[in-house]
Amino acid sequence: MDVPGIRGLEGLSLEDIKDEIEVGGKFVQYIYCVSYIVVVSRRLSPIYFLFGDESGVKQGLQYTLLSLLTGWWGLWGIIWTFQSIYTNSTGGADVTSTVVAALEDDIRDQSLGQWIKREYGS
Repeated sequence: MDVPGIRGLEGLSLEDIKDEIEVGGKFVQYIYCVSYIVVVSRRLSPIYFLFGDESGVKQGLQYTLLSLLTGWWGLWGIIWTFQSIYTNSTGGADVTSTVVAALEDDIRDQSLGQWIKREYGS
């Protein structure tokens, strides 16, 4: 399954994903913070699919380092940098239930579209 904005799904079907989630797989996002002296921006990484035996900390290291280098310059930057370090060092924010629901809705919508084309010929 190839879904824009989600990394790590290459070659997996929805059933493969669900099976992997049963044994500890999950979808995560990481937080990073960038400061431009006065303006501070907090952002989310793309979504990553982690297999049950993968460490979320390793994937989030690049976002933690980015925050450490560029995030702490402004007042909110200090706070958000510590928040990103904490979130990323605990494996990222788990967004599994939201992503699985969206994938199921997307597949259901595609199936409905295909049925309408077959029945009514578009």
